[in-house]
Amino acid sequence: MPDIRTWQLATGAAALGLVLAAGAVTAAGPWESGRRTAERDRAAEAEAEPGGGHRRPKGPAPAPSAPPVLTALGAAPKTAAARGEAAGGPARELARRIEPLLRDRGLGPRPGVSVVDLTTGRELYGRDPGRAMIPASTVKIATAVAALSALGPYHRIPTTVHATPDARSLTLVGGGDATLDRAGLRTLARRTAGDLRARKVTKVTLGYDTSAYRGPDLHPIGVNGNIARVTPLMVDQGRTDPRSTGPADRVADPAGEAARTFREMLENEGVTVGGDTAPGRPAAGSEPLAEVLSPPLADLAERMLTTSDNDIAESLARQTAIARNEEPSFAGAGRAVREQLAVLKVPLAGARFADGSGLDRAGRVTPRLLTSLLTRAAEPSHPGLRPVLTGLPIGGFTGTLESRHTGPAPGSGVLRAKTGTLTGVNALSGTVPSHDGTLLGFAFLANDTPSPTAAQPALDRLATALTS
Repeated sequence: MPDIRTWQLATGAAALGLVLAAGAVTAAGPWESGRRTAERDRAAEAEAEPGGGHRRPKGPAPAPSAPPVLTALGAAPKTAAARGEAAGGPARELARRIEPLLRDRGLGPRPGVSVVDLTTGRELYGRDPGRAMIPASTVKIATAVAALSALGPYHRIPTTVHATPDARSLTLVGGGDATLDRAGLRTLARRTAGDLRARKVTKVTLGYDTSAYRGPDLHPIGVNGNIARVTPLMVDQGRTDPRSTGPADRVADPAGEAARTFREMLENEGVTVGGDTAPGRPAAGSEPLAEVLSPPLADLAERMLTTSDNDIAESLARQTAIARNEEPSFAGAGRAVREQLAVLKVPLAGARFADGSGLDRAGRVTPRLLTSLLTRAAEPSHPGLRPVLTGLPIGGFTGTLESRHTGPAPGSGVLRAKTGTLTGVNALSGTVPSHDGTLLGFAFLANDTPSPTAAQPALDRLATALTS
């Protein structure tokens, strides 16, 4: 007999996949890295999805529609008429359950709320849903949607070695892959050394190029355990200990450290590297010699959301800027994210994207913007956005919700939500199935909160109330 955590997790996966299928998304399987294989094929086929230069060839036909799947499980899919039963009834019930909880002092003086039916997009409850507030890390939902819609879920970020025609002058060129680790860099060193051996070149010089980004590389909060300098070239996210996870000490110069590590790896492959390893553009006439690619953008978005990875978030914001021909800087990325979201026709009044990670307190979003983004990610016309839903942490199981909604809590295994935490700012935005099988999208933003220990339980009680 499966343990309760396995059963809860299976229930949560079914709730997300099947409830969406009943109202908005074609069900398919099996799961592949948190997404359904057929959904990835549909994303590659969808002509409306941007990022056409990085689409995969057409795959198998779409999977069967949801009703037979639900019937096999003994659940009758709801009709549109059933979802709209007793107009105003669900909204009244939500208000009855939520409003007493909103009086919790842990939520500060004026929390903002938006709750929607993700299968229809209809807002069921709102309190100040259009008020712009500090989002903290829930802004990563916007970062993910912008990057996926601008580039497509199969886009990969390259790290490249350029060489002069005689292959004696090399330049390591960063493309913005914030997930590059020592294993990936070693693969690049081996490929480079192999090409050099084929050309009978044994001695080279090495430089490194970070020109893919512009503007300051230091986040306004500075370098700390949560974020490195924002540079297109880094290895192990600039961590001083590559084995560390979560918040960790960072090196002062991630790009220079990556280049020095690459130099050592080349020398271990039998290539003699002379002179200094200094920053600079590739020499005239240089062409790509070897490269490694990041995981697909869908995987990067999921990892960013699940673990609230700030380095990946800033990378994806700049990739969006590059795709939209904006300057790949903090300011240019903010403009690009806003422009890309405008294409999706979501409410942007009052929104400001000061960074991709939400660490900058100058950022602003509205609760209604967050639920609108979740709604877009659930729509069949945007299959490439599905990783926004599947990447959300699962209550009691994964990422930043692993230690919340644990055990027999109603949200365990079924609640999926992005957390947000800064001093005086706490937020939660994601999805949860209600008691009748409706998949709800929600955003709870609380500013001027007294402490996380007071705010987080209050937010969790709000989310739990939606399941009742």
